[in-house]
Amino acid sequence: MGKLETNPFLIAGYLGPDYFCDREKETEKIIEALSNDRSVTLISPRRMGKTGLIQHVFYKLKENNKNIHCFYLDIFHTQNFHDFVTLLGKNVIGKLDDFSEKMIRNLTSFFKSFRPVFSLDPMTGEPSMSIDIQPQNTEQSLQEIFDYLKKTGKRVYIAIDEFQQITEYPEKGLEALLRSYMQFLPNVKFIFAGSKKHLMDEMFSSVNRPFYQSTQKIGLKELPIDTYRQFALSHFKNHHKNMNEEVFDYVYQTLFGHTWYIQLVLNQLFSIKIDSYSIQNVNTIFRDVLEEENATYKTYCEMITKGQLRLLKAIAKEKRVCEPYEQNFMKRYQLTAPSSIKLALQSLMDKMLLIKDEEGYYYVYDRFFSLWLEM
Repeated sequence: MGKLETNPFLIAGYLGPDYFCDREKETEKIIEALSNDRSVTLISPRRMGKTGLIQHVFYKLKENNKNIHCFYLDIFHTQNFHDFVTLLGKNVIGKLDDFSEKMIRNLTSFFKSFRPVFSLDPMTGEPSMSIDIQPQNTEQSLQEIFDYLKKTGKRVYIAIDEFQQITEYPEKGLEALLRSYMQFLPNVKFIFAGSKKHLMDEMFSSVNRPFYQSTQKIGLKELPIDTYRQFALSHFKNHHKNMNEEVFDYVYQTLFGHTWYIQLVLNQLFSIKIDSYSIQNVNTIFRDVLEEENATYKTYCEMITKGQLRLLKAIAKEKRVCEPYEQNFMKRYQLTAPSSIKLALQSLMDKMLLIKDEEGYYYVYDRFFSLWLEM
C-alpha cells in the first residue's frame, strides 16, 4: 500500500503497516495461532484498535501467502440468526472463485435453499452478487454456506466482530449450532472478536458453553505510551511539524491511552496549519469535540436514572474508581446504599457507559463523555 500524502492519523480503516502502531506481539500471536489451525478469541473494549489489528493481521497473512482468503464481518447491527447468515453469505459466496459463466452455473446449482444472483456493475464492470435467504431456510442456508467453504478446499480466515451479539438473538441454541458446523471446517479458521468482556469470557471459558476452550484467547490493552509516542512524533516530524513529548503525553494520559480517541485528537492536531503544537491546542480540540457532542451526551444522561447519573459523574470526576462502596467516596458524592451502587454499576456497564479494567478500576468508557461529565 502506498503512503498517504495527507493525514497519517487514521480514525477508520486500514491503509498498511506505516499507519498502524505496534501490536507486534498480538499480531504475532494471532498469525501463529491461525497458521497452526487454532481459531482465536480477541477481546478488547470498543475503539481500542481491535478492527485495525484484524486488518493488519490479514494484511500480513496475505503478504506471506497470496492464495489465502480473509473475510471480516461486523455483526453488531444484526438482530437475529437470519441477519447473521445473510451477512455471512454476502461476504463469502463467490469470493473464492474466478468470475465466469461456469462458476455462476456451479454456484447456482450448489445452493438449494437460495439462489445467488450475479451481475456486472455497468460502470466498473466488477461482478456483484445478491442473495435472498428465506427465514424458514436460514439453518439449511448456513449449512450450505459452510459446505461451500469446505468444498473449495482453500485456506480461509473469517473474523466475526462483536461476536457476543449472537447472545442477543431471539433464537435459542445458536452457539451449539455454530460450533457444530465450525469445528468440521479443516480449511477455515475464525477470529471471534468482542467488546463485552464478561459475555465473551462466559462464551469461551465456561465449561457448559459450546465454545468452551475451542480457541486461543487474546486480550487487547492500551498501547504502551513510549511506543505510541514514538509512532506519533515520527509522523509529525516526517511532515516537518513539531510535536513534543509533553503534548503527546498530555493527550495520552487524558484519554487513558484509548486508541481511537487519541487518533482523533492527533488527526485534528495534524490538520491545524501550524508547525508546532501546545497543550493549549489540545484543549481547544477537547472543547470543540465536547461542544459538537453536547446534544448526544445530554441524551445519554436522559436515558439513565438520577442515581446512575450521580454515580457516573462521581467516577468521571475521580477519573478511575476502584472501591465505589468506600464510605468517603460515597459521602463525597452523596451516594446512597452500597446495594443501590451495585445495581447502578451493573446497569451502566450493561449500557457500555462504564467499563471495568483488569485491575478492577471503573471508568467512563467514552473518554470525551467523561470530560463532558467533569465540567
